[in-house]
Amino acid sequence: MKHQYILRLCAAIGLALSAGVVIAADVSLPPTQQSGKVTYLSGGIGLEQSLAIKDAMHSYPLVLTFVGRTANNGNEYLSDIPVTISDNRGNMILTTRSDGPFMLASLPDGRYTVTASYEGVMEKHAVNVSSHAHARQTFLWSR
Repeated sequence: MKHQYILRLCAAIGLALSAGVVIAADVSLPPTQQSGKVTYLSGGIGLEQSLAIKDAMHSYPLVLTFVGRTANNGNEYLSDIPVTISDNRGNMILTTRSDGPFMLASLPDGRYTVTASYEGVMEKHAVNVSSHAHARQTFLWSR
């Protein structure tokens, strides 16, 4: 009887721990946001959140990365980057700031212009978004 109690207790503890791991994985992903037809999230500060975002990238047709080149030819991730996405007619679809070095966005299929700036230097890139293929764009600034 004592043996069964110990087995049940171990099973309950194992179940609680495994549920905690699942909850922790969900918590590390930043919340999704909505602006018109665009669903997006941004972040990637810290190892847990960075790994969670990298795991979620396959679910978003547009992946943006913000990087600064350091003086010794290294790279560092950047955050708090103003981002604007416009459609092929010049209509602004999204204006926001990244909360980290990664921004993932779900947009309707089409051609877009993505503009981002860091320390007064603006970069602009055209991207083709399709639900069948992921568009990835890295913004790289010298520091």
